[in-house]
Amino acid sequence: MEGALFPSRPVLPIQTSRPIQPSPPVKFNATTLPPLPQTPSSFPIDSLLQHLLNISSPPNTPHNLKPLNPPHQTNAIFPSLQISVDSTPKQHQLKKPTSVLVHSFEDKAKPEDGLIDFLTVKGKMMFNSIVESPLHCVNELCDSAKFELLEVDLISLLKALDLSGNWERALLLFEWIMLNLHSESLKLDKQIIELMVRILGRESQHTIASKLFDVIPIEEYSLDVRAYTTVIHAYSRTGKYERAIDLFEKLMEMGLSPTLVTYNVMLDVYGKKGRSWNKILGLLDEMKSKGFEFDDFTCSTVISACGREGLLDEAKEFFAGLKSQGYVPGTVTYNSLLQVFGKAGVFMEALSILKEMEDNNCRPDAVTYNELVAAYVRAGFAEEGASVLKTMTQKGTMPNAVTYTTVINAYGRAGKEEEALRLFNQMKETGCVPNVCTYNAVLAMLGKKSRPEEMIKILCDMKSSGCAPNRITWNTMLAMCGDKGKHKYVNQVLREMKNCGFEPDRDTFNTLISAYGRCGSDIDAAQMHDEMIRAGFTPCITTYNALLNALARRGDWKAAESVILDMKNKGFKPNETSYSLMINCHAKGGNVRGIERIEKEIYEGHIFPSWILLRTLVLANFKCRALRGMERAFQQLQIKGYKPDLVLFNSMLSIYARKNMYDRANDMLHMIRENDLQPDLVTYNSLMDMYARKGECWKAEEILLSLQKSGGKPDLVSYNTVIKGFCRQGHMQEAIRILSEMTARGIRPCIFTYNTFVTGYSGRGMFSEVDEVISYMTQNNCKPNELTYKIVVDGYCKARKFEEAMDFLSKIKEIDNSFDDEYVERLASRIRGNWEALENLSSPSY
Repeated sequence: MEGALFPSRPVLPIQTSRPIQPSPPVKFNATTLPPLPQTPSSFPIDSLLQHLLNISSPPNTPHNLKPLNPPHQTNAIFPSLQISVDSTPKQHQLKKPTSVLVHSFEDKAKPEDGLIDFLTVKGKMMFNSIVESPLHCVNELCDSAKFELLEVDLISLLKALDLSGNWERALLLFEWIMLNLHSESLKLDKQIIELMVRILGRESQHTIASKLFDVIPIEEYSLDVRAYTTVIHAYSRTGKYERAIDLFEKLMEMGLSPTLVTYNVMLDVYGKKGRSWNKILGLLDEMKSKGFEFDDFTCSTVISACGREGLLDEAKEFFAGLKSQGYVPGTVTYNSLLQVFGKAGVFMEALSILKEMEDNNCRPDAVTYNELVAAYVRAGFAEEGASVLKTMTQKGTMPNAVTYTTVINAYGRAGKEEEALRLFNQMKETGCVPNVCTYNAVLAMLGKKSRPEEMIKILCDMKSSGCAPNRITWNTMLAMCGDKGKHKYVNQVLREMKNCGFEPDRDTFNTLISAYGRCGSDIDAAQMHDEMIRAGFTPCITTYNALLNALARRGDWKAAESVILDMKNKGFKPNETSYSLMINCHAKGGNVRGIERIEKEIYEGHIFPSWILLRTLVLANFKCRALRGMERAFQQLQIKGYKPDLVLFNSMLSIYARKNMYDRANDMLHMIRENDLQPDLVTYNSLMDMYARKGECWKAEEILLSLQKSGGKPDLVSYNTVIKGFCRQGHMQEAIRILSEMTARGIRPCIFTYNTFVTGYSGRGMFSEVDEVISYMTQNNCKPNELTYKIVVDGYCKARKFEEAMDFLSKIKEIDNSFDDEYVERLASRIRGNWEALENLSSPSY
């Protein structure tokens, strides 16, 4: 791409005329044009799903439990607990505690080391039978040995199973005990419940715990505060915030004294629930009054809550207050603050936090650098974010999977898929093992670009590396299917997801709302919203943004404004994503005044001018062809120190080309080079369009050839643009030549391609050729549209061939029997109007 096309300061060339080589004219029909490539195959969702199913856990065996003494209801069936059942015995590895809620346990010995000597002889026999039985046979075993089981100490048996690393079998035994004690009208011992809570908490089995304790009315048992805290944490992790709050209030009513861990968990509950800043402040005051000292978890949780709500000032004020009271922030707290400003795209503030850490001799860790990468990325500095990888290594901190994933995500959002894939491969070469989040990021990026073959390769790589997909993987597949015409795929993926044992959580429902909205199925999106509430999940700001996304797709800005109003009335503070979607909604609906209202709030400082919002303003104004709005937003990006990406430069280049402002277009081309960016397909297409509009059709073709020589692949837009340039200049044979090259490269013409030829021929009175184009269209399953017929009618009227125009109209039904009669009549009226106007001009005036 070096040389004449992109010099250091490009100058538009002077048009050079190229003599057309005399050759027999090529007719627009199947005998003279090469055969069209086949229609692209349908989206290979079945193949993708098959690969995903092959590496997913097998479907979970349902355990239908009835609620024990459920309030206000009877005979309710408890949904299946998420326990993976394997038909073969497993070698269980002892795990260290993974939950912050469970105090460290002493190292556990193996059963043969005498740790289960506390069991009776019968207990040991039952223990061995359960351990040797496959998981899916445990329930059957317990049924067959019911009387023997009821004679042993069940608490001791559960402890033994837990100590031996058989927590799944302990859970299955616990379920069996629940069912059988209930059938005998007996009540569970609270020690059994507390033991099960500790087991599930230590194993981080939050989903199972939240479902299990929806069945057991644990408020009726006098459990210790640690057990209640663990259950609250499980509810928080599964998005059941109201249930967590209810349990905390019951705990207080029972006279139990919350620990520091309990308060920290509740701070996390309110932070994730949203709209709860006053509740958080109230809890902090309560903690102070009881003499609790804030730890790093307390501080980081409160700061993170500010980040979720976009409360930047509150975060700074809280942090300053901590330091004024003598609190010395640690790395964890600094990281939380760094995340708040990085998430908001305020990268200068993020850099100042990093400097403060260094000044206070607080050593950055991998999380610190990960947040720094995220801050750069949010401000548009993808390459600078990538350079942090090198900085980390130099300072003795090796980049981890999170670091790589963050940069891969950044490249994907910037449209740099090849760089993202190269970094993914580099990550593996350096010995850093991709985790499920990394794979999810790559799959999401490839899904957005409709690259299913490469997605299948990534799924195969997941399988070979032993990385099992999680719920987010399935959510990613759902999001990928959110496009017009893929409604049935969303249903199919959701069905298979449930079959694999992944029940929808709040994020899944949010993804479904967004996916159905992008498919144009507003009814399904609304149903998902209602189903989400019925499932016990509280809508959050992401839910509202999913609804806004659905409305933005169709430009229903009035309904979107109602959603924003409802958010505010319910205590939610719209974030940058909300405003970005609102701007896009106004743009799609052509409501420039709506864009201007949000612009005013941003420029006056009422809404923080993040990189995302200023970028959105450039692109939204581009859709509305509002040059002034584009230039102001682009200028603000630069003033704020943000880095425009290639999409923005391409948009500015395109608008200048359309406005015939060729010098300004040249400036944008120069800035692309100055910012170390490489022109992409969109850049080339914009240049082709600029030359085609200027009448320099040969130069437009030169750009096309340059794109091919540089290794790029022209798309349909590229060829249509060059064809348009030749047709406008009357070089119809050259246009047909480009069409032939296009089809030879496997690209099918679209309705725009055909209408371009119809325009070219009609404008020159070549109506027999027009008929050939329309005949060729219909033969290749592309029906002429209203614009096609209007172009032809206007061509006849321009040539003053009104009778021929009426004759052409009479044949429309022969071409397309389903064509709208009312539109045909409007075209006839258009012909008569032009005819009468000409006769009036020709009539002598007296």
